[in-house]
Amino acid sequence: MKTLLNIIWLVLAGAWLALGYVAAGIVCCLLVVTIPFGIASFRIASYVLWPFGRTIVDKPTAGAWSTIGNVVWVVVAGVWLAIGHVATAIPLFVSIIGIPMGIANLKLIPVSLLPLGKQIVPTDRAFAAYGR
Repeated sequence: MKTLLNIIWLVLAGAWLALGYVAAGIVCCLLVVTIPFGIASFRIASYVLWPFGRTIVDKPTAGAWSTIGNVVWVVVAGVWLAIGHVATAIPLFVSIIGIPMGIANLKLIPVSLLPLGKQIVPTDRAFAAYGR
C-alpha cells in the first residue's frame, strides 16, 4: 500500500514539491554561511519524493544552533515552501483519492518551516522504542 501511495504522491505532488526544495537548496548553497540550510533542503526533497513509509523525528543531538538556523530558514525559504504545501494540498483534498495525500502534505508544513534538528527514519524504527 505504501508503494502505491508513494507512486500516486510522486505524480500528483511529490515531483513539484521536490523541485521547490531543490531550488531552495541551490539558492542556499550559493553562500557559504547557508550551506547547512541547503543540505537540509536536499534531505527534505528526497523525503518529499517518497514520504510514505518514512517519518521525521527530532534529532536528539540538535542544539541551539539548529534553533537559530530554523529562525533564519523561516525567513529565507520556509514560508514559501509552506505556501507550496498548502497550494498543493488544496487540489488533493478536492479529489477523493487525494485526501490521504492532502493530509500528508499538510503534515509536511512543520518540517518545511523548521527543518534543522530533524532526521528522516523509517516508520517502523521511529516508534520501536515505545513497543519494548
